[in-house]
Amino acid sequence: MMAARLRLALLLSVFLCAARARPSLEPTIRLPSERAAAGEAEGADDAVGTRWAVLIAGSNGYYNYRHQADICHAYQIMKKGGLKDENIIVFMYDDIAHSPENPRPGVIINHPQGGDVYAGVPKDYTGREVNVNNFFAVLLGNKTAVSGGSGKVVDSGPNDHIFVYYSDHGGPGVLGMPTYPYLYGDDLVNVLKKKHAAGTYKSLVFYLEACESGSIFEGLLPNNINVYATTASNADESSWGTYCPGENPSPPPEYDTCLGDLYSIAWMEDSDFHNLQTESLKQQYNLVKDRTSAHNTYTYGSHVMQYGSLNLNVQHLSSYIGTNPANDGNKFVEGNSLPSSTRAVNQRDADLVYFWQKYRKLAEGSPGKNDARKELLEVMAHRSHVDNSVELIGSLLFGSEDGPRVLKAVRAAGEPLVDDWSCLKSMVRAFEAQCGSLAQYGMKHMRSFANICNAGILPEAVSKVAAQACTSIPSNPWSSIHKGFSA
Repeated sequence: MMAARLRLALLLSVFLCAARARPSLEPTIRLPSERAAAGEAEGADDAVGTRWAVLIAGSNGYYNYRHQADICHAYQIMKKGGLKDENIIVFMYDDIAHSPENPRPGVIINHPQGGDVYAGVPKDYTGREVNVNNFFAVLLGNKTAVSGGSGKVVDSGPNDHIFVYYSDHGGPGVLGMPTYPYLYGDDLVNVLKKKHAAGTYKSLVFYLEACESGSIFEGLLPNNINVYATTASNADESSWGTYCPGENPSPPPEYDTCLGDLYSIAWMEDSDFHNLQTESLKQQYNLVKDRTSAHNTYTYGSHVMQYGSLNLNVQHLSSYIGTNPANDGNKFVEGNSLPSSTRAVNQRDADLVYFWQKYRKLAEGSPGKNDARKELLEVMAHRSHVDNSVELIGSLLFGSEDGPRVLKAVRAAGEPLVDDWSCLKSMVRAFEAQCGSLAQYGMKHMRSFANICNAGILPEAVSKVAAQACTSIPSNPWSSIHKGFSA
């Protein structure tokens, strides 16, 4: 009996010593109680299954260079991280690398001193194949619903991890596409719910770069479908372009356009440097949040947000985007060691920077100078037309005093943009039929249309008022509706 007690005491002593030392053990071999105490998600860093990535640049045009540059850079991170091309699906219009305006034909850069990020990128869906229907079909793994392109879809299983990265213009409740219609928040979240109901992923992470990108998930994304989302901005502010002409650091002098977006550059340059087997989603979120806010000064920049299943953010980034073996020796450091720009450009004004730079550089009296002047005047005329038309419609509906208040009202945090998304889309069509296309700039007014719906006004009434406000559609290419409606 005494010998048995001694053996038991010795075993207990060994166990207690091991328990005290256990914090140094890998999270994957901790006891479930210890994982819970450490705040780790159930199944954190589960290496079982396949890693999938869907990368989408939702714009076209050389003035939107940065969105395709972002996506190409993201691809290079995934590729170095060990993801296979068969599991990476890329949407990009592909009109930048070989554009006559590109000073380095066949090359795309995402940093002033950066190398080519275009090389090797699989162009799964290009041109008009970059559309909402194809994106949703790819995400749902529905091969029969895809039109054109490589035909690749996220053919995932219940143990797989999915990473989605979307870079483009946006507005309250809406994300741009180079082809119409645009992508609306309710439709995206419904697709995510459908994907979850199908049981074809273990967890999904969504990184979103766009103005008012928080509104895509605010009040819409459930916290129980294993989707974790971060956004470049909250529901009521713009996101920002970076590495733009006139900034520090500035792009090479031959570039007239921004090379990247502030939030996107923050997460990707962090991923380029750190060992992603030891860095968690939450750690990256905090670093990106700090850098994107100009270290909480907001002299420029935006509020990076997170939505959905926040318990997933303790997982390591390598579970989704892999990790570059060259970074294995790099230790994560709390506090942002990555450089910040001294300035940034509001995402909605980045095209104006491009058009102005292009005009400024050309010789006086040259045919090119006149064409550049015409482009600049047209884009400014479109902006003025959209702003004035929406403002007048608000005044006609609610009066000159109440109109601005109703159109600009922002709902409380946690509430969705609009109660009736069908009303919002009908409202947009009613406006565009009378006043012309909203285009990428006009997406900023989606909140106004949502507030009109929330006030109980029917689209038919707006159509009548819009006909009074807009006696004709301007002839510039931005306002033209020949490409279709955005809703």
